[in-house]
Amino acid sequence: MTIWYATREDVKAALDSKETARNNARIDRAVSAASRSVDGLCHRTFYPQQATRSWDWPATPGPRPWRLWLDANELIRLDALTSGGRAIDAADVLLEPNQYGPPYSRIELNIGSNSAFGGGPTPQRDIVVSGLFGYRDDTTTVGTHTGLTTSATTLTVDAAASAALGVGSLLRLDDERLTVTGRSMTDTGQTLTATLDQQMKTVAVAVASGAAFAETETILIDAERMRVEEIAGDTLIVRRAWDGSPNAPHSSGAAIYAPRALRVERGAVGTLAAAHSPGGDVLRWDPPPLVRQLAIAEAVRAIAFESAGGARVLRSGETSKEGKPDLGALQALRDATYDEHGRKARSRGV
Repeated sequence: MTIWYATREDVKAALDSKETARNNARIDRAVSAASRSVDGLCHRTFYPQQATRSWDWPATPGPRPWRLWLDANELIRLDALTSGGRAIDAADVLLEPNQYGPPYSRIELNIGSNSAFGGGPTPQRDIVVSGLFGYRDDTTTVGTHTGLTTSATTLTVDAAASAALGVGSLLRLDDERLTVTGRSMTDTGQTLTATLDQQMKTVAVAVASGAAFAETETILIDAERMRVEEIAGDTLIVRRAWDGSPNAPHSSGAAIYAPRALRVERGAVGTLAAAHSPGGDVLRWDPPPLVRQLAIAEAVRAIAFESAGGARVLRSGETSKEGKPDLGALQALRDATYDEHGRKARSRGV
């Protein structure tokens, strides 16, 4: 799975789209394409990737002997640096620009040290850099999990993580990163402690422990989905008939399910699958807010275009100052995202 900058659930919420396999497949295509569109607009990838990459040295055009331009291989964290097969002491390495990085666009050696690039038998792949490449590694601890073996592909999380994650989320457990490729319902261990009638105005759901749930989490009782809007003690205030499901009466003692079983792709973005102990933290990687918002907007536009059978979805006669079709607010969002996060052209100093 490629890394997305928004989740399936983000786009469904924007479209008020119902939960069906057909809708999900269409949204997944749109989010994937939208994420790569953002990369193309900004001339960079935003997600972190653990990798080892190499450069020729001396390079052409010839840079200053202590400076390595990384170009599109922006660096978040440097783990190891070698040149000509020799390790370079981390104390002699400067990551630039240091005023606002990461991301770092170049590596420099302290000219007051004895470290130097080169020395290999040939210029080819003389410099080797190992580290975390990308734009930023901003993460949020969203909850905990129940443990994971090295080969398992289903991660069970708590209520808080369930509410904060979606299909397309990039997670980190210890040193391993995983992508969420699907979700399924699992028994919460909670049941209704009072009957619930069919009326949409009946929104108070009595449970044994409100602490077992989280706001914005979706729950399933019989065949009806509900969204938890608020929690008051051991009462869940919900929105009935969520996600296009039918509202129905429910008996006391009915089991309550929630989408806490996540299907995951292991060892994502250059990491290795490993075992993780129960109770460990689940960290969610967060793209820059403008990047996420643009990915959602581009996905919504793609779905509207597909739904219209490829017909033009803009207002007739709406043009930009260059005479091209103007997408209004979407174009403004593109411009703002590029201004804030786009990798601008530069002249390389030698």
